[in-house]
Amino acid sequence: METQTRLREYVPPSKFCPYYHKAIELIGRRWTGTIIRAMLTGVNRFLELRGTIPDISDRMLSERLKELETEGVVVRQVIPETPVRIEYHLTEKGRALGSVVEAVRMWAIDWLRPPGATGQC
Repeated sequence: METQTRLREYVPPSKFCPYYHKAIELIGRRWTGTIIRAMLTGVNRFLELRGTIPDISDRMLSERLKELETEGVVVRQVIPETPVRIEYHLTEKGRALGSVVEAVRMWAIDWLRPPGATGQC
């Protein structure tokens, strides 16, 4: 109950933890959470990601992957074969987002699914 009371207290935006704010900005960017979720399920090639994520453009996917790489969430691996193959893998930092992504998925099922809707999410 004490935690619940503390969460309800007004906290001016300037008092928010900057790390929390950065995390929300990172995973809250359009497509980023979906990319991370797809990678958590084992999808790790550009075309696989694009095929898994409806409506994402090549440019947007490339941009988000570069951002995630810059943040240390994803590592880009060049596999020297013919033709050259590029794979993207979650780092330890990226895999640590698994429980966060799962919590958001469950929240979406509980609160955003239309009444009577069925199927997996």
